[in-house]
Amino acid sequence: MAPFAENRRARFDYDMLETLEAGIELYGYEVKSVKEGRMELPGSYCLIRAGELWLTNAKIPAYQPKNAPEGYDSTRTRKLLIQKKEIKMLSGRLEEKGLTLVPLKAYPKRGLIKLELGLGRSRKQKDKRDLLKKRAIERDIARRL
Repeated sequence: MAPFAENRRARFDYDMLETLEAGIELYGYEVKSVKEGRMELPGSYCLIRAGELWLTNAKIPAYQPKNAPEGYDSTRTRKLLIQKKEIKMLSGRLEEKGLTLVPLKAYPKRGLIKLELGLGRSRKQKDKRDLLKKRAIERDIARRL
């Protein structure tokens, strides 16, 4: 099935070293909104607080804005569901300099909403330019063939 939301910018800004899957804790009206494809992941990131993994800055507007609870915050911090041993492994890896945990995409899996998280190292500006040049050359070669 097609993903509900994708963070394509993250694959450009970071070199992904590894990926993992996590569930996400949502309200009912947020689930309906995500299944409609109204979730926005660019600019969001994950952090570990008190032994739990949290998703920050992901925007999920209410399914029906007029029926949403008063004071609903579409960018609230949401808990990610992942095993404790994976959290311990991630906390050790995130202490390394320059590593960040970024959500890559939200997709359905057996009726549930899952997030693909990527552990990545930030790219420098020069690396980004080189990547753009490489993609342009590959597109040109593919066009000529």
